[in-house]
Amino acid sequence: MNTPSPRPPAGAHEPARNPGGWRLRMYTVIFEADTRAGRLFDLVLVALILASATVVVLDSVASVHDRHGALLTALEWFFTVAFTVEYIARLVCVRHPLRYARSAFGIIDLVALLPTYIAVFVPGLHALIDVRLLRLLRLFRILKLGAYVTEFGLLGRALVASRRKILVFMVFVLMVVTIMGTLMYVVEGPENGYTSIPVGVYWAITTMTTVGFGDITPKTDLGRVIASTMMLLGWGTLAVPTGIVSAEFTAQRFGRSPTTRTCHECLSEGHLPSARFCRDCGAPLPPWQHDATLADPSTPGQRPG
Repeated sequence: MNTPSPRPPAGAHEPARNPGGWRLRMYTVIFEADTRAGRLFDLVLVALILASATVVVLDSVASVHDRHGALLTALEWFFTVAFTVEYIARLVCVRHPLRYARSAFGIIDLVALLPTYIAVFVPGLHALIDVRLLRLLRLFRILKLGAYVTEFGLLGRALVASRRKILVFMVFVLMVVTIMGTLMYVVEGPENGYTSIPVGVYWAITTMTTVGFGDITPKTDLGRVIASTMMLLGWGTLAVPTGIVSAEFTAQRFGRSPTTRTCHECLSEGHLPSARFCRDCGAPLPPWQHDATLADPSTPGQRPG
C-alpha cells in the first residue's frame, strides 16, 4: 500500500524564499527576541516608536511648532524613513512577504508609514502618525524574554475558548438589568427621573457595574433597597467572567515553555524549544537560536545565535 504524501503547509503554493543564509540571520534578529541581537533590535525599535510619537505630540502644541517646527518635521521624516527601511527588511527576510503584509502586524507597520507620506498631499492626516503606538505591542517580545508574547497569545486563546460561557453570562446580565430596570421604573416612576424602561435599564447597568454616575438615584425606600441589592449583585457579577477566563488561561498555560520562536511559514510565535514543526501549519522549524546555546552548545536541536 502506498503511503500518502504529507499534506503541504497552508500557503505552500506561494513562491517561498530560501530560509537560510543572511535571510535567516536577519529573520532571527527582526522577528525573534531570544538572542542579544534580537532584543537590541526590539529595544531600538521601541525607542524610535516612542520618540516618533513624542515628536507628533510636541508638534501639535502651537508654541512648540512655531519655535521648532522645522526640526520636528526633519525628525518625523527621519523616523518615517527608518520605519520604511525596517518594513522593507521584514518583507525581504520572510519566506512569504505577501502573507506578512496581510497579517495584523504587517498592516499596522504599513499604516504607521502612510500618514507621513499622505500628509504631503493632505496635511490634516499628520496626526494619524500616532497609530505607531500600536506597534508597541512588540514590547511584549522584549519584556517577556519569551514569556509575555506567549502569555498574550494564551490570553487570546483563553478568551476564544470561553466565548460561549461569556456569552451565556452576558445574556444573564442583560436579563437581570432589564428586569431590575423595569422594576425601578414601576417603583420610582417619572417623577423621580425614571421616565422610561430604557432609562431604568441604563440605571441598572451603571449600578451593577459599580460606576454609579449619580445622574439618576432612587428616592423611595423600596427603590433604595433595590439599588442596594443591585450594588451587591454587581460585585459578584464582576467576578464571574474573571473566573471563567482565568480557568481557561490556566488550562492553556499549563506545561508550556514560552519563547519568541517564530514559524517562517505562518509567522505564529511561542513554539517550544524542542519543537521541530509548527504547531499551527505543520511547517518544519529551523533550529532554535538562543543566547543560552552559547554556554551550552551541546543542547540538541539548537545552535548558537
